[in-house]
Amino acid sequence: MRLAAVGAVLGAAMLGLAAAPALAQPAADTVAAIRSRGQLVCSTSPSTVGFSLPDSQGVWRGLDVDYCRAVAAAILGDPSRVRIVPSSTQQRFTMLQSGEIDMLSRTTTWTLAREASLGLAFAGINVYDGQGFMVHRDSGVTSARQLEGATVCVQPGTTTELNMADYFRANRIRFTPVVIENIEEIRTAFINRRCDAYTTDASSLASFAASQGPNANRYLLLPEIISKEPLGPVVRKGDWRFFDIVRWVHFAMVTAEELGITQANIESFATSTNPDVQRFMGRSGDLGRMLGLENDWAVRVVRAVGNYGEVWERNMTPIGFTRGPNRLWTQGGLQYAPPMR
Repeated sequence: MRLAAVGAVLGAAMLGLAAAPALAQPAADTVAAIRSRGQLVCSTSPSTVGFSLPDSQGVWRGLDVDYCRAVAAAILGDPSRVRIVPSSTQQRFTMLQSGEIDMLSRTTTWTLAREASLGLAFAGINVYDGQGFMVHRDSGVTSARQLEGATVCVQPGTTTELNMADYFRANRIRFTPVVIENIEEIRTAFINRRCDAYTTDASSLASFAASQGPNANRYLLLPEIISKEPLGPVVRKGDWRFFDIVRWVHFAMVTAEELGITQANIESFATSTNPDVQRFMGRSGDLGRMLGLENDWAVRVVRAVGNYGEVWERNMTPIGFTRGPNRLWTQGGLQYAPPMR
């Protein structure tokens, strides 16, 4: 009996050891992989004006694309050394989990469930957004509370779908969801009146209206914002060096705006005696080396895409999406960077 018990204990221990590597495998070194291939692989949405959309020459433009380029500049010294891989709402997390992409910069909402269950980590919030509703202006609807019995276009597998159901249930409003995965198909369905309303993040609704050119006035964004939608870049958990780089690239852009450093004037700060500027420019503090980067990494970021305000003005202002909570904390907003020291 004693030998059998010992055998059982040893067997259990061996099973535990066999299982341990699956749980404790070292994370892949994403930064080393990026440097080895000479390119950052970054996924964005396929066609969201202001966030990610190829221009007439096939060059990707948008706030999310700028974040991809900023990370490439920090790691590789060249913002052009990035490959943009568009993904659907259904594919995006699997692509990141599998290592098909290095990071996700794709109008993606930070939630507890996503961070706790998918093996992914959100590196920051680059857009404070919220879910809204858009209707055809000639419908006469001016409030989401008037959508009783409406059909509503929505993408599946998103926080949007869950928020919509919660909102209508809480307000005892009957509705019929029109669930379509492809974003272009859902917009076409709304334009063709297959649904009475279209719901997604307010920034994406503004993007949609802006994409309609002279027909933009046919659509009305309703005043209700029914959720918090903090959007930001996502990486795999466990590779904390890469996580730190992506997080501090965002903070560097915010800090640059706070310091008045822009893409156009950054060279004039090279001789500044301000200690905060000296650290930002890599002239003191060795902050870059702490991240495994060159000490002028933040300078590279601003040279590549500008400060946070410049990124916003270039991409979001043209679609009519005001900064609101995305203003700097010194201006009453929520964008606030920890000290770079």
